[in-house]
Amino acid sequence: MRLTVMRRVWYAQVVSLLGDFLALFAVISVVSFRLHGTPAQVTGVQIAYMLPFALISPIAGVFVDRWPVKPTLVSSDLIRAVLVCALFVAGSLWQIYVVLGALSCVSTFFAPAQSVTIRSHVPPHGLIAANALMQLAMMGVRVVGPAAAGVLVAAFGPNVCYSFDVASFLASAALIGSVAIVRPKSSAPAANRPSGGVQAVLHDMAEGSRFIFHHAALSFVVLAMAAGLFTIGCFGPLIAIYVRESLHARANVFGIVSAMIGVGMFVGTPLVRRVSGTLSHTTLVLGGLAGIGVGALILGAVPLVPAALLATFVLGFTFAGIIVPAQTLMQQETPHALMGRISSTVMSVVFFAQLLGLVLSGILAQELGVRPVFILCAGIAWVLAAAGRLLLTARPHPQPA
Repeated sequence: MRLTVMRRVWYAQVVSLLGDFLALFAVISVVSFRLHGTPAQVTGVQIAYMLPFALISPIAGVFVDRWPVKPTLVSSDLIRAVLVCALFVAGSLWQIYVVLGALSCVSTFFAPAQSVTIRSHVPPHGLIAANALMQLAMMGVRVVGPAAAGVLVAAFGPNVCYSFDVASFLASAALIGSVAIVRPKSSAPAANRPSGGVQAVLHDMAEGSRFIFHHAALSFVVLAMAAGLFTIGCFGPLIAIYVRESLHARANVFGIVSAMIGVGMFVGTPLVRRVSGTLSHTTLVLGGLAGIGVGALILGAVPLVPAALLATFVLGFTFAGIIVPAQTLMQQETPHALMGRISSTVMSVVFFAQLLGLVLSGILAQELGVRPVFILCAGIAWVLAAAGRLLLTARPHPQPA
């Protein structure tokens, strides 16, 4: 936090995330209660918001690596502030879907540019702390945001939340615009690189994908993040049914069980920062992936309220052991010239995994039952942990300079 750029970016992250949570909660409230949406339509809100991250991110990363970072960040904030204004007049479900999709399309440029900024201005030994700090902001807002949004929507209606989101994007743009962001100069382009057009974009996308595929540690942490988010994606739509049918409990228990994932991540993130000096990033990710399997197994095997609270806390706690080291390793191992493409490709994979969990969870639960789905997620996590261990042993990755 003594680094001016990091401090301003962190403040911008907190303000912007809080605005996003308020607006998204307000949208879900409008779809649920004003438009009387079905469960599939409410799930469609999440899909509309997440799908562009899965599909457009790899293309966005190509341009982030070409464009100056600061104008990209500020422009993204300003464009999103304008787009949120459309929610004030959106009166139908398809209009809401379009606005959320457009917001996410612009966000696909902001997220990798933010990762480039952190990599460019934080020294290598401080990256684990910087990423832990960004995750703490995310988890803090995740815990506070829904409660604050519920109070505001109930008291004043959804427009107050939309107004706060507009103000948060403007504040984020002002904070980022107040500092100088300098990216290290890239090396000259390769001789066989296409000069422009679609071929150049496809070439740059393939270059980023090849770097991940041929880097054993990066390949593994991308799979680990995808597995973790697949599990959480399955958890989201099924937990209410699990609480009702397996725990035979009411809505208050559903709220507490859901919140325990955020609490677990909030507790686990600073602990990851502390132990990172003695354990390697890949060891932390392996442990986190195995821990997600433990949490999912408890959830599926022991249908009791205390066990469910423990299981969801373990899921969040161990996921912190994946996300923070994975982001740090990605930043340390990736050349500056590829940073936008690598971070956006990783984002695409993990959002696709979360979407897959969101969509498949209902199908699998209908065929197998809710608890067997959680046990299946545990098995997937353990298989990937074992495969990752073999992969890293067989193909040791190069150490950063």
